[in-house]
Amino acid sequence: MSTHDEPNTVRQLETDTDPFRVLDRDGRLRVDGETLGLSENDRLALYEHIRLARHFDQRMLSLQRRGRIGTYAPMTGQEGTQVATSYALDEQDWLFPTYREHAAKHVHGIDLSSLVRTLMGYEYAVPEDTNVMPEYIPIATQIPHAVGLAWACRLRGDHDTAVLCHLGDGATSEGDFHEGLNFAGVFDVPAVFVCNNNQWAISVPRERQTASETLAGKASAYGFEGVRVDGLDPLAVYAITRNALRKAKAPSDGERRPTLIESVQYRYGAHTTADDPSVYREEAAVEEWKELDPLDRLETHLYRTDVLDAEREDEIRSRIEQRVQTAIDAAQSVSIDPERMIEHVYETTPDRLQAQRRTLEALQDDDAFPSGEN
Repeated sequence: MSTHDEPNTVRQLETDTDPFRVLDRDGRLRVDGETLGLSENDRLALYEHIRLARHFDQRMLSLQRRGRIGTYAPMTGQEGTQVATSYALDEQDWLFPTYREHAAKHVHGIDLSSLVRTLMGYEYAVPEDTNVMPEYIPIATQIPHAVGLAWACRLRGDHDTAVLCHLGDGATSEGDFHEGLNFAGVFDVPAVFVCNNNQWAISVPRERQTASETLAGKASAYGFEGVRVDGLDPLAVYAITRNALRKAKAPSDGERRPTLIESVQYRYGAHTTADDPSVYREEAAVEEWKELDPLDRLETHLYRTDVLDAEREDEIRSRIEQRVQTAIDAAQSVSIDPERMIEHVYETTPDRLQAQRRTLEALQDDDAFPSGEN
């Protein structure tokens, strides 16, 4: 179970369209920190997780360029929302990620070495007691699945579990988005949908996705609340997400309702390592968004409030670098069996794959695939 203090109802400092924000760009709180349900230690833990995510992202990009992992979806600029939303989850809650939610998965229980192994092409390994679904590659297909699990919780009378589903702004143009949210609204399933509006669906800008003024506004069509939050403000994201989860898990005599959260953020880098964002966007816009960087804002806030100093920052940096390196070393030390690539493809292995298997066996006998190499 989560040990976080339950936040009071947050009075949203927003208009109908401006995102909710509690940290200004200079790291000053616009509300009392305790009102958010986050102690100083909680805020420091958030900071370390976000800093870990930033360093992990840099290392994975480096590994991809060296051919050690496959195509990678960077998260820099979006890790504040990922960490804050997962930090708001209780242990028994379920997380439905996309291919970009590396930090969200880690905060909710997936160890770093498992993340690296998955990126290297090994099987997806989730501990049995961790409620994280495998990442979803096709756009929006996770939404109906998340709604189905949330509906099952409701049918079982489980008032302690909610489902948090991540999606991108491009997913709002898919039929699965409409079908999933419509069902969620009709049946009041305990689900929270986090739309990571990073302004681009690969090369398609948000204004080409929809004529709606906001993405959060789409929730009104399904009969439940949509809220906008500054996705580069981790404290605001935590507060909004925690309140939405509480509403999803209302007591049996209360009204359980889903929520759509539009987290307004920006993808600093490429959509994936197979993408070149310089073709479709101006670098000046990227630099403008970086002025609201989630890591810098939270770090500045912690320095202002004497929660963080240079010595503690150095300790955190050293600890993070060691953790990520240890995870990479552990992932690269795993022995692989090339024959496993054809498992679970057919119920009965056809002759042509049997022949390929024999070829692999012969190559292994010739040490073409020495143990531990990847």
